[in-house]
Order: sequence, then C-alpha cells, then structure tokens
Amino acid sequence: MKQKIWAVIAAYNEAGRIGRVLEGTRKFVDNVVVVDDGSKDSTFEAAKKNAIVLRHSVNLGKGAALKTGCDFAIKHGADIIVVLDADGQHDPREIPRFLKALKNADIVFGYRKLNKRMPLVLRFGNWFINTVAEVIYGMKMKDTQSGYRAFRADVYKRIRWEATDYSMESEMIANVGKNKLRYREIPIETIYGDRYKGTTIIDGIKIVFNMVWWKIAK
Repeated sequence: MKQKIWAVIAAYNEAGRIGRVLEGTRKFVDNVVVVDDGSKDSTFEAAKKNAIVLRHSVNLGKGAALKTGCDFAIKHGADIIVVLDADGQHDPREIPRFLKALKNADIVFGYRKLNKRMPLVLRFGNWFINTVAEVIYGMKMKDTQSGYRAFRADVYKRIRWEATDYSMESEMIANVGKNKLRYREIPIETIYGDRYKGTTIIDGIKIVFNMVWWKIAK
C-alpha cells in the first residue's frame, strides 16, 4: 500500500517566495499544508493556490505553526511528514533523498554544508548547540538547527514538541534522543536569502537553557 506523504510548511510574511516553494514541493508529495502564522502580507492568498492553508490569527511562532500543521496532517492520514521552510532556503528537489533515507530510520535530519555564505555567528552557535546535544542526549549531529526534516507518522507522538519558537527544532532532537529513535542525517544545500533570518544569539542561549531543562524536567 502506497504511503501518504505530506509536506508541512510554516509561513510568516512569505508572499513573494512561497509560491515557488509550493510548486517545487508538490512534485514530490501527496499533500501540502501551509500554516500562515499571522502574516500581515498576502501569504494566505499566495499559498492557497497550491496548498491546504491553515491560519493563525496572530503570530504564534514557528514551533506553534508547525505543530498545527503536523497535527492536521496526522489527523488526515499522513504516513510520512516532511517539514521545510517557506522562504526558499530548502530546495524541494531534496525531498526524494529524505524519503529514501527514511526507509532505515524513524526521522531524517538535513544538515547544511558549511561554507562562507553561512554567517560566522551562525556557524559558531550551531557548533555549540550541536555539542550540547551530544553531551546531554548522546546525539552526535552535524546541524541541530536545520529545519529541513522528515519523519514517520507513527513516531510523531514521541517527538511532538511544546516550544512555540525556533527552539522546537532542538526539543524535537531531545525527544528523539530520550526515546532512542533511529535517526539519520543527509547533506543539503545551504541557501541564504536573508542573512540573519532565523535563530539569533538570544535564541541560541534560550535553546541551550531549554535543552538542559528538558533533560532535568522530563
């Protein structure tokens, strides 16, 4: 029986770019759900041409938006979920590689190839968070902060996160480690449209604090 593959995309003010992302994504999945996270532009209208669109009336954060989308996909029969960004940083043509790797894993993480286009502050922050993940959870990873991922629906309950912001990506990793799920990493191209969009230094500090807290509290 053919597995149903869903893509879930959180979007905030991405009217100018999400159309191209959706056109590429639809070629490799059965369904696409976009969560418009309180956008002030025409993201909703741009996305509804090529996807199911859910809408948060106010901006709740990436973690909240992806959870809304993943919950919806699971409820509607998804067997595999691929999550990727709305801004074009993730190339949809990589999706078949994620699906292939998922045959021998519960979850697959994309890792960005280090190059000069990645800001130095991001490279250092990524290295530090990777180190914390290895020390605390025993997960040796090349890129804990890449949001390009794919996982099986039957493990979603075990990796489901509470964080509403960017730290959801680290919480998912913490849950993978605690539940001893099978994981793999595959290299992906590094594409930067907005130089400092995404995790900031303050976000990084919060992420490390949260990773320690998740270990103690759960």
